[in-house]
Amino acid sequence: MDNIAGKKSGLSWAVNITVVLLVLLWLLPTVGLLVSSFRDRDQISNSGWWTAPLAVELNFRARFSSEGEVLQGDTYVMEGNVFDDPENAARFPDGSGTLSAYGTRGVAPAEFAPGVTAEQRGGGSLLVEENGSFRAESPESFGRRGQTIYFQAMTPPQFTTANYTTVMQSDGMDRAFINTLTVTIPATVIPILIAAFAAYALAWMEFPGRALLIAAVVGLLVVPLQLALVPLLKLHTQLGIGQSFVGIWLAHTGFGLPLAIYLLRNYMVGLPRDIIESAKVDGATDFQIFTKIILPLSFPALASFAIFQFLWTWNDLLVAKVFLPSGAASQVMTVKIADDLLGSRGGDWGILATAAFISIAVPLVVFFTMQRYLVRGLLAGSVK
Repeated sequence: MDNIAGKKSGLSWAVNITVVLLVLLWLLPTVGLLVSSFRDRDQISNSGWWTAPLAVELNFRARFSSEGEVLQGDTYVMEGNVFDDPENAARFPDGSGTLSAYGTRGVAPAEFAPGVTAEQRGGGSLLVEENGSFRAESPESFGRRGQTIYFQAMTPPQFTTANYTTVMQSDGMDRAFINTLTVTIPATVIPILIAAFAAYALAWMEFPGRALLIAAVVGLLVVPLQLALVPLLKLHTQLGIGQSFVGIWLAHTGFGLPLAIYLLRNYMVGLPRDIIESAKVDGATDFQIFTKIILPLSFPALASFAIFQFLWTWNDLLVAKVFLPSGAASQVMTVKIADDLLGSRGGDWGILATAAFISIAVPLVVFFTMQRYLVRGLLAGSVK
């Protein structure tokens, strides 16, 4: 009596585990990106995002001028604490810390353990304790270069919004955000409008060549995007729209229409025939049937495709690079991040994580706002 309607499947545990794994696979990169966006560059470089709540061991350099040297007999002596260096004050705001190692050379910042006296290259010695206090001795004056000490110390976890401030205040980011909305909203609405009319015609209107049109739509689904970019750009240039917002709207419309028509036509053809025939018997025209019956019944399917089209258009880089001018005035966020932030801050992972999270923030809001329509649209065909 297993696996019949109304009975719980014996493999439900496998389904639950699979769903949990899929959710974790989807969530982990996003959570990592969010956590990294609030960390600074040094901590990101030395530890993973999953260790963000823990202290991180970092290398530092402290410099002390010779103003503090004292002549004791024939020896010049300099004393102080490495945690008092103003350059490291942000890391040790209370002026204290725990030193794990130190060195006299930048290539070996952890050459000596705390409490061990190190011989300096120019003569003299250096002793640094675990609490950061040091005593440097030299037979000659330390001169203009003073004393430089490299050391390792544990730093507490630090979270900051400076990355978001840097990204949001970077030159042209606000314009890129507006440009992205300018591209995405029309490029989502236009193909849905056209596809809805076309899907109704292919599903419920009788005319010669309808089967060939359906076959052509299916055939267009397999045309590679990269193959059509150059011919389409040449056509836009001949039409006089070239690289412009109108051009990218039409490009996204053309690339999105085959899938939209295919999905909506398959959904509309499954709607109850009795309702449509009754409307025709009552004298309703095709336009009235479409606007007053088909569109309300097709809202879950329309919302589902709108989500996919919005996400694809918002995250698009290739089509934007081809169909928009290369100037800063028309850059969208993906182009801005790829050209400016990746070019000038390729090693600053905090900035890159922040830029990436800002870029996906709007698609996440759209997805979670409309996900119930997405589920209803996906399940609609399975329960007819």
